[in-house]
Amino acid sequence: MNHNLEEAHRWLAQARHDAEAAALNAREGYAALACFLAQQAAEKALKAYLYARGERAVVGHATHLLLRRCQHYDASFEVLQDLCRRLDQYYIPTRYPNGLPGGIPHEVYTSDQAAQALEGARRVLDMVTCLLHAGSRKE
Repeated sequence: MNHNLEEAHRWLAQARHDAEAAALNAREGYAALACFLAQQAAEKALKAYLYARGERAVVGHATHLLLRRCQHYDASFEVLQDLCRRLDQYYIPTRYPNGLPGGIPHEVYTSDQAAQALEGARRVLDMVTCLLHAGSRKE
């Protein structure tokens, strides 16, 4: 068994779970948490792709940097660059009261932002899933 591929599937499964949790939080009115979980889903999906490509130590939280690494293997990831930059804005300020100038995350983030973050996470997940399936058909 390819242990990297097994690890990739573990990360992708968690990414899907995080995306589902983000959607649930968005539906229930927890926009800040939905935004954070959407960023996490995208981050974990990109890490899954990197593991599938044979990388062993996939560290970091910035989706736009992980995406650059993915682009080394497949240039089509470039279409997600702006989206990942937006998602990265939800990594810290959605969770900590001192991450924003005045106010607290649950008072600042909106349902529109949560919907955009969810759409971004879905696009990343869809691309990674598609590329991983295409790669497994070649092997």
